[in-house]
Amino acid sequence: MLVKDVMTMTVISVEPSTTLTEAMRLLRENKIRRLPVVYEGKIVGIVTEKDLLSASPSSATTLDIWEINYLLSKITVDEIMTRNVVTVRDDVPLEEAAKIMAERKIGALPVLDENGRLVGIITETDIFKTFVDMLGANTGGVRYTFEVPDKPGIIYEIAKRVHDCGGNIIAISSYPERRGFYKVVIKVRGIDHDAFLKSLEGYKEAILLYHHTL
Repeated sequence: MLVKDVMTMTVISVEPSTTLTEAMRLLRENKIRRLPVVYEGKIVGIVTEKDLLSASPSSATTLDIWEINYLLSKITVDEIMTRNVVTVRDDVPLEEAAKIMAERKIGALPVLDENGRLVGIITETDIFKTFVDMLGANTGGVRYTFEVPDKPGIIYEIAKRVHDCGGNIIAISSYPERRGFYKVVIKVRGIDHDAFLKSLEGYKEAILLYHHTL
């Protein structure tokens, strides 16, 4: 799965000369938290809701509403935006984008095409929704969690038993647990649960840790 498969393609952006008042309006009306800043077709910065709030007068100010609005109308995005923007290409694997976001502790990445043109944005929410879909959370079934050694053919053996017991695998994932071992999680629909448990009795490579009907 690539970034372009899950990114938000309709990107609301602003120019460096956009005022804080206008930027705030765009954030609120579109219920978003960040705005890429584009100049002559290229991304030159990004401004977040936090940036805008930090640049606004605090509630303790002695200024009246007219003075506040006047000040906000004079401050431009160019003055407060982050200039060194971390971006990602649209043909990058999704897990690479997630890794960048986790390592940099950022909530979104503007997405560029091969010509450096802004074509989308991928956020932590996009990745979270994809994670939910990949684990089959929106589909009923039985989730089985196994501990298996790092050896070839084990997932095949589990999948064959699922098939033989009438089940259909709708999601599968694995992750390291300890040195030389993995946890494998499968979500199955339509399986004869008792027959599946019986089929595992003679198979010592995969240890069934627990199962849940969801």
